[in-house]
Parts: sequence; structure tokens; C-alpha cells
Amino acid sequence: MPALPEPRADFESDAFYEAADEGRFLIRRCTACGEAHWYPRAACPFCGGVTAWEEASGRGALYSYSAIPGTEPPQILAYVTLAEGPTMLTNIVDTPPESLHVGQAMKLSWQLAGSRMAPCFCAQEN
Repeated sequence: MPALPEPRADFESDAFYEAADEGRFLIRRCTACGEAHWYPRAACPFCGGVTAWEEASGRGALYSYSAIPGTEPPQILAYVTLAEGPTMLTNIVDTPPESLHVGQAMKLSWQLAGSRMAPCFCAQEN
């Protein structure tokens, strides 16, 4: 897979990348309406309420994907719907494109992106 670009942290995502360095996957959930969301931000995109960090399972289902032509090994961009509810844009790793299908169970796979860990996903073994 081509090198992933290093994510830029800011005041809203610093805690996410600190947890990622420890192998923990965090998402934010609204303390007012209860909705979980991705990407990390302090204000709820649903109701504008305050959000809090919570540890996520790292499990999800493949919502949609696309293999980038001309990349070797194939680079696969995808949307994965997390078990906690939000759908996130991510990369699929360690999974051949021909074995992918919408609805497939996925699991978190941390990948180094510059000096930070980036959340990617791979097919979950049954």
C-alpha cells in the first residue's frame, strides 16, 4: 500500500491520536442526544451539544469501497460503518479487493502514517 499521509492533529483530535499511540480507538458521542459520530469534534453534528470521548470496539461493516487503479499493491478507499453507528472514510488493508463485498465484517488495523497511527480496516476472520 502506498504510504498514508500523516494526519494533522488539532485541539479536537489530539486525544484521539494520543489514544491511537496506545492502540485505543476513540470516537465521540453527544452527551445531549446520545448520537456517536466520526470524525472527532467537540460539538455534536446532530444537535450542537457537547460530546465526550468513548472507546470504540474497532468492529464494523463495509458500506462502500473503491480500489484505486494503477496502485500496487491495490489501495482501497472505503466507508466502514462502525458497530457504534457512525460511518467513516478509511483505507482497507491486508485484504484483496476481489474478496470484498458490501456488508462484510471489518476490524480495525492500525497503520503507521508518518509519525502517527491511522485507523484502517481489514476483513474480519469468521
